[in-house]
Amino acid sequence: MAATKLYVVYYSLYRHVEIMAREVQRGANSVQDVEATLWQVPETLSDTILQKMKAPAKAADVPEIRPEQLLEADGFLFGFPSRFGVMAAQFKAFFDATNDLWERQALAGKPAGIFWSTGFHGGGQELTALTAITQLAHHGMIFVPLGYTFGSGMFEMNEVKGGSSYGAGTYAADGSREPTELELQQAFYQGKYVAEITKKLKNEPLASQNTTSSCSKRS
Repeated sequence: MAATKLYVVYYSLYRHVEIMAREVQRGANSVQDVEATLWQVPETLSDTILQKMKAPAKAADVPEIRPEQLLEADGFLFGFPSRFGVMAAQFKAFFDATNDLWERQALAGKPAGIFWSTGFHGGGQELTALTAITQLAHHGMIFVPLGYTFGSGMFEMNEVKGGSSYGAGTYAADGSREPTELELQQAFYQGKYVAEITKKLKNEPLASQNTTSSCSKRS
């Protein structure tokens, strides 16, 4: 039986999401017969702007993904930082570039989870996740939330912890804070959880869907 392919696709400016993505991948790869791969979406800021923002270099071991490569995966975990309560523009630009896939509904029925990073409590820990679901809905993807399956970690009140029933999350604060052990544990759990569901759906596919009909033209 061919391995279930799970793509962990992320954008990270200051590496907070990258750290989470690597733990998500590790959790997914802990599931037998699942092959989880890390991908970055293309940067849209110029090198000059990135230098002024003191952004570190991108991870050299993680390739950039093209929209058409999403077809190769059985499921996804998408990660991004929050910008004013919604996903970063770089990740939105990547979704905007998937128009051809949307027209064919080529990703319909594929499961997808999301994880994120915000600066502070009011930075969109839930709003960023909630608004990201619109991208999945238009593609017909199946959103896989964590619910409260992470157990007691969901009810932690003695330390600052990102994430919610939508997925794993972290706080960056002024940029100096890195994901905590508990946040990384949730990221690992999410990778494993979504991988198990993706594997099950691949082995027990949904009823065939008519994805050949044309979508209405844009106004």
